Amino acid sequence: MTARPEIDPLLKSLLDAIPMTFNAADGVEVARARIRALQAPPEMLPQLRIEDRTIASGIPARIYWPPADSDGLPVVVFYHGGGWSIGDLNTHDAVARAHAVGAEAIVVSVDYRLAPEHPFPAAVEDCWAALQWVGEHAAELGGDPGRIAVAGDSAGGNLSAVMARLARDNSGPDLAFQLLWYPSTTGDLSLPSFIENADAPILDREVIDAFLQWYLPGVDLSDPSTLPVTLAPANATDFSGLAPAYIGTAEHDPLRDDGARYAELLSAAGVPVELSNEPTLVHGFVSFALLVPAAAEATNRGLAALKNALY
Repeated sequence: MTARPEIDPLLKSLLDAIPMTFNAADGVEVARARIRALQAPPEMLPQLRIEDRTIASGIPARIYWPPADSDGLPVVVFYHGGGWSIGDLNTHDAVARAHAVGAEAIVVSVDYRLAPEHPFPAAVEDCWAALQWVGEHAAELGGDPGRIAVAGDSAGGNLSAVMARLARDNSGPDLAFQLLWYPSTTGDLSLPSFIENADAPILDREVIDAFLQWYLPGVDLSDPSTLPVTLAPANATDFSGLAPAYIGTAEHDPLRDDGARYAELLSAAGVPVELSNEPTLVHGFVSFALLVPAAAEATNRGLAALKNALY
């Protein structure tokens, strides 16, 4: 057997300098402070037309227009990561801008309610209301209601997969694509990648346990096959007719096999899907694309697939 590649050395040096791990006992505010520390300096970000707005009867959102702002642009509804408990419009501002520029699309970044203050299914409800709002108001934003995609990282990838299913099962909005960055899809903590990467940077078992305690208080996770599809979309019985997908995973990530498993299920149902597992990267690599060339290359692969689907 050959040893798997090590974590990219530049990324590892950054991770060593900015420890991100925490546990449930630390409390959610400590966790939120850790993710806020990762925000990129404004001078590194592309300058875009941006507007904060309240949509869908009270959900905060941030809307980004690409540099080539014109009517009839595709629209990407973006759901940020952070274990359904941390992260917000600011922590994922750079990521949302990258999607607007890379896909040449209007991006609607959704500030859904967070656990533990608002546990499951509050995030799902907000994300679905936001997607329906975009379907109804895309033209008002200068967008094309016939070219809508969902995208998200980590918990946001989970929510994006759930939204693709809700859209299919509720007669729209018709989605052109789903871009899933290292998504949680199974709820199965016994997958090999959870064992291999139990002490991985960014997302280790203590962090995972904290997120699950906050988002799913009182939910029995002992049999992941019993979890609802709005939590574990891999538990569905029918994957046909879902939007085409790109799934980006990282070798050194507990959620690696979640992405691979979901890609298998989509492919078996005839859904076009591309899976790209990045051998030297870790969970959250899209957030490091401004600083780490390997993360930028991986991010650009997914954004190119998104743009290709929308155009």
